Amino acid sequence: MRSNEDNGFFRQRRLVLTGIAGALLAPAMAPIVANAFEVPKEPRLITRDYAKVRNRFRTKLLQKGPAPDKFEPLDAPANADRIFYRSGYGGELELTAWVSKYKRGHKSRPGVLFLHGGNAMGIGHWRLMAPYVDAGFVVLMPSLRGENGQPGNFSGFYDEVDDVLSAADRLAHLPGVDPNRLFIAGHSIGGTLTMLASMSTHKFRAAAPISGNPDSFRFFNRYPQDIRFDDSNPHEFEVRTALCYAQSFKCPVRIVHGTEEANFNDRAGLLASRARAAGIHIETDTVTGNHTSALPAEIEQSIRFFHGVAA
Repeated sequence: MRSNEDNGFFRQRRLVLTGIAGALLAPAMAPIVANAFEVPKEPRLITRDYAKVRNRFRTKLLQKGPAPDKFEPLDAPANADRIFYRSGYGGELELTAWVSKYKRGHKSRPGVLFLHGGNAMGIGHWRLMAPYVDAGFVVLMPSLRGENGQPGNFSGFYDEVDDVLSAADRLAHLPGVDPNRLFIAGHSIGGTLTMLASMSTHKFRAAAPISGNPDSFRFFNRYPQDIRFDDSNPHEFEVRTALCYAQSFKCPVRIVHGTEEANFNDRAGLLASRARAAGIHIETDTVTGNHTSALPAEIEQSIRFFHGVAA
């Protein structure tokens, strides 16, 4: 039986996060349908390098279409510029990103790639980026394939990783950004993608997943309507599960969630123990609050973590 805490978290996951800095609006949830796949008590540990697995594996989408969340236009906020980046095989997808306005100086600036929560990008997500900007980072927030009316098919935690890596390249090549001081952070769905992206490349100095779900079996068990891939193949879930590839992190990681998100406790601990067994620098912590109220303090923690790693 699902606990009240679990129910609260997964209801919040469907909130339209464009208003996360103010009032959040909750759209009607699609009905939960019975799932046909088995949820393992503990997903297996796979010692193969995740980046190499991604080079060979192609997800099989049984349903193709846009991301499931409602969205708003991608007009840039007043303190950001709208830019574009290319992703997908052969760069066939042109996708939108917002980047903080900044002046080039004599010294290059560090960059933060921040992955928004939910499956659509909005102004509310961007309002949360002010602490990074104030701390001297150039911030780039990408929208991903199938989001906000953009091209591409939503795959749920897999092909979107390619977009994240392409957006990281775009950030690294912005004038005045130090490509050797790139960091990645993300919240909720963006936190999950932060884990998977930081297992896929050596581009990042450090990663800060916030309230990300390291177990896609659990996630899709609660949101089976988001499954677009062949759920008869367990490996489709494994390539979306950070727990399975916990020894593939390629930079220091700090994983954090709110104290009212107890559903993450066991998975965060298991992820950390598996990663530490491979000598990976990984930290875990909780911040007072729930899935949204803890986020400002969690962002401040990520900034301190990034500064500490870069020192």
